Amino acid sequence: MPQVPVPFRTFILKVVNRCNVDCDYCFVFNSKDQAWRDLPVRLGVDIARVAGQRIGEHAAAHGLESVHIVLHGGEPLLAGPRHLAEALDAVRAGIPAQTTVHFELQTNGTLISEKWLDFFEEHRIGVGVSLDGAPEANDRHRLSHAGRSSAASVVRGIELLRSRPHLFAGLLAVVDLANDPVEVHDYLAAFEPPTIDFNLPHHTHDEPPHRNDPALPEYGMWMSCVYDAWLARPEYRHSVRMLEDIAALSSGVHGAVETLGLAPPTSVVVESNGTIEGVDTLRSVEEGASWLGLDVFSNSFDDALHHPKLQHRLYGREALAEQCQGCELVDVCGGGYLPHRFSTADAYRNPSVYCADLEYLIRHVQGSLRRHGWTLESVPPSADRQPGAALS
Repeated sequence: MPQVPVPFRTFILKVVNRCNVDCDYCFVFNSKDQAWRDLPVRLGVDIARVAGQRIGEHAAAHGLESVHIVLHGGEPLLAGPRHLAEALDAVRAGIPAQTTVHFELQTNGTLISEKWLDFFEEHRIGVGVSLDGAPEANDRHRLSHAGRSSAASVVRGIELLRSRPHLFAGLLAVVDLANDPVEVHDYLAAFEPPTIDFNLPHHTHDEPPHRNDPALPEYGMWMSCVYDAWLARPEYRHSVRMLEDIAALSSGVHGAVETLGLAPPTSVVVESNGTIEGVDTLRSVEEGASWLGLDVFSNSFDDALHHPKLQHRLYGREALAEQCQGCELVDVCGGGYLPHRFSTADAYRNPSVYCADLEYLIRHVQGSLRRHGWTLESVPPSADRQPGAALS
Protein backbone atom coordinates (compact mmCIF):
# COMPACT_ATOMS: atom_id res chain seq x y z
CA MET A 1 0.00 0.00 0.00
CA PRO A 2 1.26 3.52 -0.76
CA GLN A 3 2.58 5.64 2.06
CA VAL A 4 1.55 9.17 2.94
CA PRO A 5 3.67 11.46 0.71
CA VAL A 6 6.73 12.83 2.49
CA PRO A 7 7.31 16.52 1.70
CA PHE A 8 10.38 17.73 -0.10
CA ARG A 9 13.01 19.24 2.18
CA THR A 10 15.89 19.70 -0.26
CA PHE A 11 15.46 21.87 -3.35
CA ILE A 12 18.21 21.62 -5.95
CA LEU A 13 18.39 24.78 -8.07
CA LYS A 14 20.25 24.45 -11.36
CA VAL A 15 21.68 27.94 -11.36
CA VAL A 16 24.01 27.39 -14.35
CA ASN A 17 23.80 24.94 -17.24
CA ARG A 18 27.40 25.14 -18.41
CA CYS A 19 30.68 23.95 -16.89
CA ASN A 20 34.36 24.81 -17.30
CA VAL A 21 35.43 21.21 -16.59
CA ASP A 22 34.52 18.39 -18.97
CA CYS A 23 34.06 15.35 -16.72
CA ASP A 24 33.52 12.39 -19.02
CA TYR A 25 31.10 10.73 -16.58
CA CYS A 26 28.93 13.85 -16.07
CA PHE A 27 25.22 12.99 -16.08
CA VAL A 28 24.33 16.54 -17.16
CA PHE A 29 26.54 17.07 -20.20
CA ASN A 30 27.93 13.67 -21.20
CA SER A 31 24.96 11.33 -20.88
CA LYS A 32 22.07 10.16 -23.03
CA ASP A 33 19.93 13.13 -22.03
CA GLN A 34 21.15 16.32 -23.71
CA ALA A 35 18.40 18.60 -22.39
CA TRP A 36 21.02 21.13 -21.27
CA ARG A 37 21.46 22.25 -24.88
CA ASP A 38 17.98 23.80 -24.88
CA LEU A 39 18.03 25.23 -21.35
CA PRO A 40 18.95 28.79 -20.34
CA VAL A 41 22.59 29.18 -19.36
CA ARG A 42 21.62 30.76 -16.02
CA LEU A 43 18.63 30.57 -13.70
CA GLY A 44 16.82 33.86 -14.19
CA VAL A 45 16.02 36.05 -11.20
CA ASP A 46 12.32 35.94 -12.15
CA ILE A 47 12.37 32.14 -12.07
CA ALA A 48 14.30 32.18 -8.78
CA ARG A 49 11.64 34.44 -7.28
CA VAL A 50 8.78 32.11 -8.26
CA ALA A 51 10.76 29.05 -7.17
CA GLY A 52 11.24 30.69 -3.77
CA GLN A 53 7.51 31.33 -3.50
CA ARG A 54 6.77 27.69 -4.33
CA ILE A 55 9.31 26.53 -1.75
CA GLY A 56 7.70 28.86 0.78
CA GLU A 57 4.24 27.48 -0.01
CA HIS A 58 5.52 23.92 0.40
CA ALA A 59 7.24 24.73 3.69
CA ALA A 60 4.12 26.43 5.07
CA ALA A 61 1.76 23.69 3.89
CA HIS A 62 3.83 20.96 5.53
CA GLY A 63 5.01 22.86 8.59
CA LEU A 64 8.69 22.59 7.69
CA GLU A 65 10.94 24.30 10.21
CA SER A 66 13.85 24.31 7.76
CA VAL A 67 14.65 23.63 4.11
CA HIS A 68 17.90 23.00 2.25
CA ILE A 69 18.52 24.78 -1.01
CA VAL A 70 21.39 23.37 -3.05
CA LEU A 71 22.96 25.54 -5.75
CA HIS A 72 24.00 23.20 -8.52
CA GLY A 73 24.88 23.07 -12.19
CA GLY A 74 26.91 22.71 -14.31
CA GLU A 75 29.29 24.91 -12.41
CA PRO A 76 27.28 27.34 -10.25
CA LEU A 77 30.14 29.84 -9.84
CA LEU A 78 29.92 30.60 -13.56
CA ALA A 79 26.79 32.59 -12.67
CA GLY A 80 28.97 35.33 -11.20
CA PRO A 81 28.57 36.84 -7.72
CA ARG A 82 26.18 39.66 -8.70
CA HIS A 83 23.69 37.45 -10.55
CA LEU A 84 23.86 34.70 -7.94
CA ALA A 85 23.27 37.22 -5.13
CA GLU A 86 20.17 38.56 -6.90
CA ALA A 87 18.88 35.03 -7.44
CA LEU A 88 19.44 34.07 -3.80
CA ASP A 89 17.72 37.20 -2.54
CA ALA A 90 14.78 36.44 -4.83
CA VAL A 91 14.53 32.86 -3.54
CA ARG A 92 14.82 33.86 0.09
CA ALA A 93 12.11 36.52 -0.27
CA GLY A 94 9.46 33.88 -0.96
CA ILE A 95 10.18 31.71 2.08
CA PRO A 96 8.46 32.46 5.41
CA ALA A 97 10.70 34.03 8.04
CA GLN A 98 9.91 31.19 10.46
CA THR A 99 11.43 28.65 8.03
CA THR A 100 15.20 28.40 8.34
CA VAL A 101 16.95 28.26 4.97
CA HIS A 102 20.23 26.36 4.66
CA PHE A 103 22.08 27.21 1.44
CA GLU A 104 24.61 24.73 0.06
CA LEU A 105 26.65 24.84 -3.13
CA GLN A 106 28.40 22.08 -5.06
CA THR A 107 31.35 23.24 -7.17
CA ASN A 108 34.32 21.83 -9.03
CA GLY A 109 36.39 24.28 -6.98
CA THR A 110 38.42 25.76 -9.84
CA LEU A 111 36.88 29.25 -9.59
CA ILE A 112 36.95 29.71 -5.80
CA SER A 113 38.59 33.00 -4.82
CA GLU A 114 38.72 35.32 -1.81
CA LYS A 115 35.87 37.27 -3.40
CA TRP A 116 33.78 34.12 -3.56
CA LEU A 117 34.65 33.26 0.04
CA ASP A 118 33.32 36.67 1.09
CA PHE A 119 30.17 35.90 -0.91
CA PHE A 120 29.72 32.55 0.84
CA GLU A 121 30.16 34.28 4.19
CA GLU A 122 27.59 36.95 3.39
CA HIS A 123 24.98 34.44 2.24
CA ARG A 124 25.90 31.71 4.74
CA ILE A 125 26.54 29.06 2.10
CA GLY A 126 28.18 25.73 2.86
CA VAL A 127 30.43 24.65 -0.02
CA GLY A 128 31.17 21.15 -1.26
CA VAL A 129 33.93 20.46 -3.79
CA SER A 130 34.29 17.62 -6.28
CA LEU A 131 37.70 15.92 -6.42
CA ASP A 132 38.42 12.30 -7.32
CA GLY A 133 41.81 12.04 -5.62
CA ALA A 134 45.41 13.07 -6.30
CA PRO A 135 46.13 14.66 -9.72
CA GLU A 136 46.67 11.39 -11.58
CA ALA A 137 43.44 9.94 -10.16
CA ASN A 138 41.42 13.11 -10.60
CA ASP A 139 42.56 13.68 -14.17
CA ARG A 140 41.39 10.31 -15.41
CA HIS A 141 37.97 11.87 -15.88
CA ARG A 142 38.01 15.53 -14.78
CA LEU A 143 39.88 17.49 -17.47
CA SER A 144 39.24 20.93 -18.93
CA HIS A 145 37.54 21.26 -22.31
CA ALA A 146 41.02 21.66 -23.78
CA GLY A 147 42.07 18.33 -22.24
CA ARG A 148 44.23 19.90 -19.52
CA SER A 149 44.47 18.92 -15.87
CA SER A 150 41.99 20.54 -13.50
CA ALA A 151 43.66 19.20 -10.34
CA ALA A 152 45.89 22.16 -9.43
CA SER A 153 43.03 24.65 -9.74
CA VAL A 154 40.76 22.47 -7.61
CA VAL A 155 43.39 22.05 -4.89
CA ARG A 156 44.01 25.80 -4.86
CA GLY A 157 40.27 26.35 -4.38
CA ILE A 158 40.08 23.80 -1.56
CA GLU A 159 43.02 25.39 0.25
CA LEU A 160 41.29 28.77 0.06
CA LEU A 161 38.13 27.18 1.41
CA ARG A 162 40.08 25.60 4.26
CA SER A 163 41.07 29.09 5.41
CA ARG A 164 37.42 29.46 6.46
CA PRO A 165 36.60 25.94 7.66
CA HIS A 166 33.06 26.83 8.76
CA LEU A 167 32.21 27.19 5.05
CA PHE A 168 33.74 23.85 4.03
CA ALA A 169 30.95 21.28 3.65
CA GLY A 170 33.08 18.45 2.31
CA LEU A 171 34.46 16.61 -0.72
CA LEU A 172 32.74 14.47 -3.33
CA ALA A 173 34.56 11.73 -5.26
CA VAL A 174 33.43 9.24 -7.89
CA VAL A 175 34.75 5.70 -7.49
CA ASP A 176 37.14 4.51 -10.20
CA LEU A 177 38.60 1.01 -9.98
CA ALA A 178 41.78 2.26 -11.68
CA ASN A 179 42.57 4.31 -8.58
CA ASP A 180 43.86 2.87 -5.33
CA PRO A 181 41.05 3.24 -2.76
CA VAL A 182 43.28 3.84 0.26
CA GLU A 183 45.40 6.40 -1.59
CA VAL A 184 42.28 8.24 -2.73
CA HIS A 185 40.74 8.23 0.73
CA ASP A 186 43.90 9.35 2.51
CA TYR A 187 44.60 12.08 -0.06
CA LEU A 188 41.10 13.51 0.39
CA ALA A 189 41.27 13.12 4.18
CA ALA A 190 44.44 15.24 4.25
CA PHE A 191 42.32 18.30 3.36
CA GLU A 192 40.45 17.78 6.66
CA PRO A 193 36.96 17.91 5.16
CA PRO A 194 34.03 17.37 7.52
CA THR A 195 32.58 14.87 5.05
CA ILE A 196 33.77 12.74 2.16
CA ASP A 197 31.06 11.44 -0.15
CA PHE A 198 31.87 8.59 -2.51
CA ASN A 199 29.54 8.07 -5.44
CA LEU A 200 29.32 5.00 -7.63
CA PRO A 201 29.45 5.83 -11.35
CA HIS A 202 26.02 6.14 -12.92
CA HIS A 203 25.41 2.99 -14.96
CA THR A 204 22.42 0.82 -15.82
CA HIS A 205 21.78 -2.78 -16.78
CA ASP A 206 21.79 -1.68 -20.42
CA GLU A 207 25.22 -0.08 -19.98
CA PRO A 208 26.84 -1.77 -16.97
CA PRO A 209 29.90 -0.39 -15.20
CA HIS A 210 33.41 -1.35 -16.24
CA ARG A 211 34.87 -4.22 -14.23
CA ASN A 212 38.31 -5.78 -14.42
CA ASP A 213 36.78 -9.12 -13.43
CA PRO A 214 32.99 -9.37 -13.93
CA ALA A 215 32.89 -12.25 -11.44
CA LEU A 216 34.03 -10.03 -8.56
CA PRO A 217 32.15 -7.30 -6.64
CA GLU A 218 35.02 -4.91 -7.30
CA TYR A 219 33.19 -1.70 -6.39
CA GLY A 220 32.14 -3.22 -3.07
CA MET A 221 35.69 -4.36 -2.47
CA TRP A 222 36.99 -0.87 -3.32
CA MET A 223 34.67 0.81 -0.84
CA SER A 224 35.46 -1.85 1.78
CA CYS A 225 39.11 -0.82 1.53
CA VAL A 226 38.02 2.79 2.08
CA TYR A 227 36.08 1.67 5.16
CA ASP A 228 39.09 -0.13 6.59
CA ALA A 229 41.37 2.86 5.96
CA TRP A 230 38.87 5.24 7.53
CA LEU A 231 38.40 3.01 10.59
CA ALA A 232 42.12 2.35 11.05
CA ARG A 233 43.03 5.96 11.80
CA PRO A 234 41.37 7.25 14.99
CA GLU A 235 42.64 10.76 14.23
CA TYR A 236 40.26 10.99 11.29
CA ARG A 237 37.26 13.11 12.22
CA HIS A 238 35.48 13.23 8.87
CA SER A 239 32.28 11.47 7.97
CA VAL A 240 32.01 9.05 5.05
CA ARG A 241 28.27 9.17 4.56
CA MET A 242 27.83 6.01 2.51
CA LEU A 243 29.60 4.01 5.22
CA GLU A 244 27.95 5.79 8.13
CA ASP A 245 24.55 5.21 6.55
CA ILE A 246 25.20 1.49 6.22
CA ALA A 247 26.02 1.41 9.94
CA ALA A 248 22.99 3.54 10.84
CA LEU A 249 20.52 1.58 8.70
CA SER A 250 21.92 -1.71 10.01
CA SER A 251 21.20 -0.44 13.51
CA GLY A 252 17.63 0.57 12.71
CA VAL A 253 18.39 4.29 12.38
CA HIS A 254 17.46 6.39 9.34
CA GLY A 255 20.29 7.29 7.01
CA ALA A 256 21.24 10.64 5.52
CA VAL A 257 21.65 9.87 1.80
CA GLU A 258 19.02 8.94 -0.78
CA THR A 259 21.11 6.20 -2.38
CA LEU A 260 20.55 3.72 0.48
CA GLY A 261 17.64 2.57 2.63
CA LEU A 262 13.90 2.50 2.02
CA ALA A 263 12.98 5.99 3.22
CA PRO A 264 11.45 8.05 0.41
CA PRO A 265 13.77 10.64 -1.14
CA THR A 266 13.07 14.21 -0.09
CA SER A 267 14.82 16.20 -2.82
CA VAL A 268 13.50 17.78 -6.00
CA VAL A 269 15.13 19.73 -8.83
CA VAL A 270 14.28 23.11 -10.36
CA GLU A 271 15.93 23.59 -13.74
CA SER A 272 17.23 26.90 -15.07
CA ASN A 273 14.01 27.34 -17.09
CA GLY A 274 11.80 26.70 -14.06
CA THR A 275 10.82 23.11 -14.82
CA ILE A 276 10.40 20.80 -11.83
CA GLU A 277 12.21 17.50 -12.20
CA GLY A 278 12.68 14.33 -10.21
CA VAL A 279 16.07 12.71 -9.60
CA ASP A 280 18.37 14.60 -11.97
CA THR A 281 20.82 11.71 -12.15
CA LEU A 282 18.15 9.88 -14.18
CA ARG A 283 19.56 11.78 -17.14
CA SER A 284 22.16 9.03 -17.23
CA VAL A 285 19.37 6.54 -17.99
CA GLU A 286 17.62 7.85 -21.08
CA GLU A 287 16.36 11.04 -22.71
CA GLY A 288 13.60 12.65 -20.64
CA ALA A 289 13.82 10.21 -17.72
CA SER A 290 13.84 13.04 -15.14
CA TRP A 291 11.26 15.20 -16.93
CA LEU A 292 7.87 15.54 -15.19
CA GLY A 293 6.14 18.10 -17.40
CA LEU A 294 5.79 20.50 -14.44
CA ASP A 295 7.13 24.00 -13.81
CA VAL A 296 7.16 26.49 -10.95
CA PHE A 297 4.90 28.93 -12.81
CA SER A 298 2.02 26.47 -13.20
CA ASN A 299 2.59 23.82 -10.55
CA SER A 300 3.22 23.42 -6.85
CA PHE A 301 5.73 21.03 -5.36
CA ASP A 302 2.77 19.03 -4.07
CA ASP A 303 1.93 18.36 -7.73
CA ALA A 304 5.38 16.78 -8.04
CA LEU A 305 4.82 14.72 -4.87
CA HIS A 306 1.90 12.96 -6.57
CA HIS A 307 3.36 12.72 -10.06
CA PRO A 308 3.20 9.19 -11.58
CA LYS A 309 6.95 9.19 -12.24
CA LEU A 310 7.60 9.66 -8.53
CA GLN A 311 5.27 6.94 -7.29
CA HIS A 312 8.29 4.87 -6.33
CA ARG A 313 8.60 7.33 -3.44
CA LEU A 314 5.27 6.17 -2.06
CA TYR A 315 5.60 2.42 -2.38
CA GLY A 316 9.00 1.77 -0.80
CA ARG A 317 9.72 -1.94 -0.75
CA GLU A 318 6.76 -2.72 -3.02
CA ALA A 319 8.33 -0.66 -5.82
CA LEU A 320 11.41 -2.90 -5.89
CA ALA A 321 12.20 -5.98 -7.92
CA GLU A 322 10.87 -9.23 -6.44
CA GLN A 323 14.43 -10.37 -5.75
CA CYS A 324 15.01 -7.23 -3.66
CA GLN A 325 11.75 -7.46 -1.73
CA GLY A 326 12.79 -10.82 -0.31
CA CYS A 327 16.43 -9.93 0.36
CA GLU A 328 17.63 -9.84 3.98
CA LEU A 329 19.64 -6.68 3.28
CA VAL A 330 16.90 -4.63 1.62
CA ASP A 331 16.36 -2.34 4.63
CA VAL A 332 19.97 -1.21 4.24
CA CYS A 333 20.56 -1.10 0.48
CA GLY A 334 16.98 -0.10 -0.37
CA GLY A 335 17.29 -1.90 -3.68
CA GLY A 336 20.10 0.44 -4.71
CA TYR A 337 19.99 3.94 -6.18
CA LEU A 338 17.10 4.41 -8.62
CA PRO A 339 19.13 5.16 -11.79
CA HIS A 340 21.26 2.08 -11.20
CA ARG A 341 18.19 -0.20 -11.32
CA PHE A 342 17.17 0.68 -14.86
CA SER A 343 16.90 -1.58 -17.89
CA THR A 344 14.94 -1.01 -21.08
CA ALA A 345 13.19 -4.35 -20.59
CA ASP A 346 11.98 -3.91 -17.00
CA ALA A 347 12.39 -0.18 -16.30
CA TYR A 348 13.27 0.18 -12.58
CA ARG A 349 12.04 -3.25 -11.46
CA ASN A 350 15.58 -4.62 -11.27
CA PRO A 351 18.13 -5.02 -8.52
CA SER A 352 20.87 -2.41 -8.69
CA VAL A 353 23.53 -2.99 -11.31
CA TYR A 354 25.79 -2.76 -8.22
CA CYS A 355 23.78 -5.38 -6.27
CA ALA A 356 26.73 -7.71 -5.62
CA ASP A 357 28.92 -4.74 -4.69
CA LEU A 358 26.40 -3.39 -2.20
CA GLU A 359 25.97 -6.82 -0.64
CA TYR A 360 29.73 -7.24 -0.26
CA LEU A 361 30.16 -3.78 1.26
CA ILE A 362 27.18 -4.05 3.61
CA ARG A 363 28.29 -7.43 4.92
CA HIS A 364 31.84 -6.13 5.31
CA VAL A 365 30.69 -3.15 7.38
CA GLN A 366 28.20 -5.19 9.40
CA GLY A 367 30.79 -7.85 10.17
CA SER A 368 33.15 -5.15 11.41
CA LEU A 369 30.46 -3.57 13.56
CA ARG A 370 29.62 -6.92 15.13
CA ARG A 371 33.25 -7.43 16.04
CA HIS A 372 33.24 -4.01 17.67
CA GLY A 373 30.25 -4.96 19.81
CA TRP A 374 27.43 -3.10 18.03
CA THR A 375 23.89 -4.43 18.33
CA LEU A 376 22.55 -4.51 14.80
CA GLU A 377 18.85 -4.91 14.05
CA SER A 378 19.37 -5.72 10.38
CA VAL A 379 22.38 -8.02 10.52
CA PRO A 380 21.60 -11.70 9.88
CA PRO A 381 24.08 -14.20 11.32
CA SER A 382 25.53 -14.83 7.85
CA ALA A 383 26.88 -11.26 7.85
CA ASP A 384 29.23 -12.00 10.72
CA ARG A 385 32.28 -12.74 8.60
CA GLN A 386 35.84 -11.53 8.27
CA PRO A 387 36.52 -8.63 5.88
CA GLY A 388 37.32 -9.66 2.34
CA ALA A 389 40.69 -9.29 0.70
CA ALA A 390 41.78 -5.84 -0.39
CA LEU A 391 41.96 -4.91 -4.05
CA SER A 392 45.35 -5.56 -5.56
